[in-house]
Amino acid sequence: MSSMRPLIPLLIAAGILLGGNGLQSTLIALRGAQEGFSASTIGLMGTFYFAGFLLGCLAVTHIMKAVGHVRAFSALAAIASAGTLLLVLVVDPVMWCALRLAGGFCFAGLFTIMEAWLNSGAANKDRARVLAIYRMVDIGSVTGAQFLIPIVGASGFAIFAVMSIMITLSLVPVSLGDRSNPTPPEDVKLDLARVWRISPLGCFGCIAVGVTNSAFRTLSPVYAEQIGMSVTDVVTFVSVGIFGGAIIQYPLGYLSDRWDRRSVLLITTCCALLASLALVFWARSDPSLNFVIVFIFGCFAMPLYSLSAAHSNDRADKGEFVRINAALMLFYSFGAIGGPFAASTAMQYFGPSALFVFTATVYATFVVVILYRMQVRSGVPAGHRSRFIGLLRTSTVFARLAKRNDDSDGPDKQ
Repeated sequence: MSSMRPLIPLLIAAGILLGGNGLQSTLIALRGAQEGFSASTIGLMGTFYFAGFLLGCLAVTHIMKAVGHVRAFSALAAIASAGTLLLVLVVDPVMWCALRLAGGFCFAGLFTIMEAWLNSGAANKDRARVLAIYRMVDIGSVTGAQFLIPIVGASGFAIFAVMSIMITLSLVPVSLGDRSNPTPPEDVKLDLARVWRISPLGCFGCIAVGVTNSAFRTLSPVYAEQIGMSVTDVVTFVSVGIFGGAIIQYPLGYLSDRWDRRSVLLITTCCALLASLALVFWARSDPSLNFVIVFIFGCFAMPLYSLSAAHSNDRADKGEFVRINAALMLFYSFGAIGGPFAASTAMQYFGPSALFVFTATVYATFVVVILYRMQVRSGVPAGHRSRFIGLLRTSTVFARLAKRNDDSDGPDKQ
């Protein structure tokens, strides 16, 4: 346990940041609706956020090399905190889009720095424990922070001040904790064309999941608010969907290690598709039914990224884990940029349930692609499959933290 002690301040900072980011995503949708912004405008803000996130993933390593971990973290946290306050000081759709772009850039950088730092400080024998704690921190902070909204209230200045305080407080454990300044991670060589050739299905899956998960994360509060839920019910709806994905991810991963991974991916996608349709045609405006079905939806929708990534890694050469997953993270980001605006446009014209009609359509397309790939390419034998690893979509550096001891991409210069 003593070897883990230096990482505790970083994990505390990660919890504060993850919670603040999750809180902001839900609040933007709720407060935007209260301010009279259309669903398509709120979706456009989500698109700007994920565009900024992609840019942050690509740029942050260069910032870290220029000024170091602590200064880079401090600068990005200060910008994110100031941007949060500007959201309530200047209530304007154009300004909010610009601030969401900047916020996406900052949070991508903050998560990258955090995970690079954790990777540098985690000994191989502690890596699994660090990953487990980090995932628990992620789920606990993101779901728990949501309930600050009904406690503080979505209207007024206070909730934005709370978010700004959370982001600012993340600086404290980073500044006063571990005083080391690890060498910035080496840039991962990104060859998107090669990764696509290795596994077209895995890449398409990550794009599809980017489209649907970003749409759900950005617009599920709008859906819940428009069907008449209270603020408490809205945050419960969002939280149970996220929590569902954490519950069943590893059982699905366990099965995919033993069966043809594509069969598990097919079954999981079909279940997510059916849950989407159930939200459209069965749940309607009943809060309890919506909670139950969105939990089932989360159980099958959220693990699709990790299952797609695991399938891609089955096809990769030994030692390519980090490179493959960094590329898949970018494919996910490409989908995430388009998802919120496309889904919100459908909601604008056809009502709140169009969010899940849109989602079901994407899943149906993915099902067709899976069936096609199963016909044109044989499965990976059980003995050649990689072990399933649940991946967070927080940064391209997470793959370095998650990689197995025997799956090195060469010297890890962190």
